[in-house]
Amino acid sequence: MIHAVFPGTFDPLTFGHLNIIERAARLFDKLTVIVAENRQKILLFTVEERIVILQKETAIWANVFVERCDSLVVHFMKAHHAKVIVRGLRNSEDFSYEAEIARINRILEPYVETCFLISDPSLSIVSSSAVREILHFGGDISTLVPQAVLLQLQNRPILA
Repeated sequence: MIHAVFPGTFDPLTFGHLNIIERAARLFDKLTVIVAENRQKILLFTVEERIVILQKETAIWANVFVERCDSLVVHFMKAHHAKVIVRGLRNSEDFSYEAEIARINRILEPYVETCFLISDPSLSIVSSSAVREILHFGGDISTLVPQAVLLQLQNRPILA
C-alpha cells in the first residue's frame, strides 16, 4: 500500500487544491491531506476550521483523510508510514520552490519521494493568496473556492 501526503495550509481551500487531491486519490492507495500552520501568512481560518472544510469537500473519496500537522512534514510521514509527498505545480516558480523543498526533505528523510502534479490548465492561476487578495477588495471568489469555504465566510468580517 502506498500512502501519500498532500501538505498545505489550505487557507482557503481552492478548486486547484481539490483537483490535486482528486488526482492524487486516484494514484495512491491512501492520501492524507495534512493541514499546517504558517506563521508567515495572515490566515482566514483556524486550523480546525480548515480541517472541517477539507473533510466536507473530500468526503467523496474513501481513501482521503484529513489531519493536522504540528511538525515537519517528513516527521509526520515517518510516524504515519507515508512514503510520498504530493505537490501541485502551477508554473515554473512553483517548480523552483518545490524542488528546493523536495531536496531538503530528502536530506532529512532519504526514503521520502516527492510527486509533482501539474495543475489543470483551467486552474493554473488559482492560488489561496490570490483568493485572499480578491476577497480583501470585495471581489467574487465563488468560481475559485468550494461551497464549504463560502459558507464558512458568511458573517465573517472581510480581511483588513
